[in-house]
Amino acid sequence: MFRNVKELIELTESQHISISEVMIRQEMKVTEKSREKVMEQMEANLEVMEKAVEDGLKGVQSRSGLTGGDAVLIQKYMQEKEPLSGYLLLDAVSKAVATNEVNAAMGIICATPTAGSAGCVPGTLFAVKEKLKPTREQMVRYLFTAGAFGQVVANNASISGAAGGCQAEVGSAAGMAAAAIVEMAGGTPAQSAEAMAITLKNTLGLVCDPVAGLVEVPCVKRNAMGASQAIVSADMALAGVTSRIPCDEVIDAMFKIGQAMPTSLKETAQGGLAATPTGKRLAEMIYGSSK
Repeated sequence: MFRNVKELIELTESQHISISEVMIRQEMKVTEKSREKVMEQMEANLEVMEKAVEDGLKGVQSRSGLTGGDAVLIQKYMQEKEPLSGYLLLDAVSKAVATNEVNAAMGIICATPTAGSAGCVPGTLFAVKEKLKPTREQMVRYLFTAGAFGQVVANNASISGAAGGCQAEVGSAAGMAAAAIVEMAGGTPAQSAEAMAITLKNTLGLVCDPVAGLVEVPCVKRNAMGASQAIVSADMALAGVTSRIPCDEVIDAMFKIGQAMPTSLKETAQGGLAATPTGKRLAEMIYGSSK
């Protein structure tokens, strides 16, 4: 039904429907399933996300020992201090971190769009939930909106760190979340596209450099960055701020940057933070000196 963001927005405007509705109808057409079944399947994804956030906020630890417990620390800080960045933003950060800590601890998460970037969408969703008080259906629609933009990126660029660096993973996830926040907050489809563009522009060139080749360092904290960027971008778009470069052109730029990125910075653990003295020491600690 749509190949890019421009066509997606044109569909919403010509049919006078939301982005989430476009995506729901497309899922019904592609899968040949009823609206009820399509909604039920996304509801199941939402439940997985909800449990991952809950489990992470209770405290988990990865098998490598590299990550775990930071979501708890952030929530504790929020309860004892007045967060400099604001409660909602830091709540989103803590819930994004919680999700990725569960992933690192071999728990069940919902890839949005990947496991390594799984914290941005649920982290922001369950944070803005406290402020916007959405219905359960609106929360499910949040995921369809995010999915619409994720589909465009996947079809026109990449959502893989191995192919395009972390800009393709956390960058895409943050943009998806920003677009979804806008719709839930009552913004227009065009404003959702602006939020996506603003977010992606600010993550261009982000490398994928996992220490010891594990989706932990710096991945977990990059999801924190992605969640916070999504909220700021959504606010900017809702305020009427626009991206001088259209969303589809930003996505194309991300694809080209990913192609130009050296292999050492695309999930190989050969460059960036993975190649630092401490990064190498941690790899040796986990795998032994033969690694």
